[in-house]
Amino acid sequence: MPATQRGTQVVVVQFAASTCDPCPVRALCTTSKSTTIGRQLTLPPQEVYEVQQAGRAAQASRHWQHRYATRAGVEGTIKQAVAVTGIRRARYRGLDKTRLQHQFAATAINLVRLDAYWNARPAERARTTHLARLELTLAA
Repeated sequence: MPATQRGTQVVVVQFAASTCDPCPVRALCTTSKSTTIGRQLTLPPQEVYEVQQAGRAAQASRHWQHRYATRAGVEGTIKQAVAVTGIRRARYRGLDKTRLQHQFAATAINLVRLDAYWNARPAERARTTHLARLELTLAA
């Protein structure tokens, strides 16, 4: 049945409890202990689903991966700007002062990167995902 969740159109599919209870693989489908209602799925509308699938298929192409690598580098620069200079919020009012703040922030980032280059050390350590940290913990 069509519904709206957090302002987004979705399709909610609910199975009857009589369908889910006798299922031999119910434990793989849901962790719910309740047997009064069946499994409930929230799906995007078909048009949104088709766009998502097309986007996921495009991600497998080399062209997309090359473009994403460029984007990832830019996002790394933005992250560094936020971490080093706090660039998200302007300290001053007015375009001239804000522009000057951005120029100083860019200069500071360039100096940090030059220091890292001259001292042969990476500018940022690679982020370790929660899953990778868990695997490292379990392996130890």
